[in-house]
Formats: sequence, structure tokens, C-alpha cells
Amino acid sequence: MKKHLKFSAMLCALTLITAANIGTAHAQKLNIATVDMQSAFKDYYRTTQEQQKFNEDFARIQKENNERLTGIRAIEETLQGLKKKIEDPTLADNLKREKHKEFQLKLDEAKAMDQERKEFLGRRQRALEIKKKATMTGILEEIRKQIVVYSKQEGFDFVLDKSGLSTNQVPFVLYTKDATDITKALLTVLNKDAPEAETPAVPAQ
Repeated sequence: MKKHLKFSAMLCALTLITAANIGTAHAQKLNIATVDMQSAFKDYYRTTQEQQKFNEDFARIQKENNERLTGIRAIEETLQGLKKKIEDPTLADNLKREKHKEFQLKLDEAKAMDQERKEFLGRRQRALEIKKKATMTGILEEIRKQIVVYSKQEGFDFVLDKSGLSTNQVPFVLYTKDATDITKALLTVLNKDAPEAETPAVPAQ
């Protein structure tokens, strides 16, 4: 019985050692890479193109807003002139009443125009922000898909985003041994169809 127990214990130990060795050997075969998603997103030519379009759209909205403000300021100047006439002690009472009525109408007009301007500005900005968010999310998905294609071609088992942060702003990837950084190679693939003048410089690794 004792010999059987000893043999069983020895067999169990050998099994554990073998399993550990197999696990270690398997782990050593893993091909791990890292990528800086922030850099990939920032230096992808499509990101630059779309950001430029949104900047132009925001500028157009601001221009329209300024044009509306110009019209409101013109009414404000008219209101200032009417106010001076109303406060003129030499002006007849009947004319003061007329000017006061005119002043009130102009004031209501200015308030309505300013309210409409604010609603226009908020509505257009919100719509553009929603569109921008959807577009940038789409670009991130393009990059993710390209990472998958590139990683399969290169035989990587895992690709870790070294720019990712936790809710405490601590990097998810704190240490990787012998991991390949594919950011530069990825950007070369992503930017192969970029217009020559718009091709961003690929950062040195």
C-alpha cells in the first residue's frame, strides 16, 4: 500500500511537472505585438482629412452665427437711438409714446432673433458633433480591422494597445517582453493610398 501511494505521488508529481513544462513551452510560442492606437489614429491620413472637413463645417456654422449677430447688433443700435429720443425732455408726449412703442417692437424683434440664433447654433453644433463622433468611430474600426489583417499575415497571437488607459489613467500594458511594436508598419499600410501632399510623417520607433 505504501509503495502504491509513493508511486501514485511520484506519478502525480511527474504529471504536474510535465504539464507545467508543456504550458511553459506553449507560452514561449506565443507571438505578441503592441500597437500605439493613439498614434495610429492621429497619423492616419483619413483622420486628418475628416478633421479638416469638420473644421470647415464648424467655420461655416460660426460664419452664419456671426452674420445673425450682425443683424441683431444693427437692431441694438436702432434701440439705442430710440432710447435717446424717448429720454429727450423736449420731445412731445405723443411722439414719446410712438417711439416707446417702436422701441418695444424692436426689442421684441431682437430677442426673437437672438433666441433663434442660439437655437440654430446649438442644433447645428450638436448635429455636427454626432456626425464627427460616428465618423471617428468608423475610422477606429478601419484601423482595428487592418490590425487584424496584418496580425494574421504576420502570425501574431496577441496585439496589445500600449496607449490604452484604465479608468484610473494607468496604462493597461505595463510590461511586455520581446513584443514587436507594429505601429510604424501599420501606418505604412494605412497610409499607402494617401494623397502625396497629405501623407503624414510616420514617427520613428
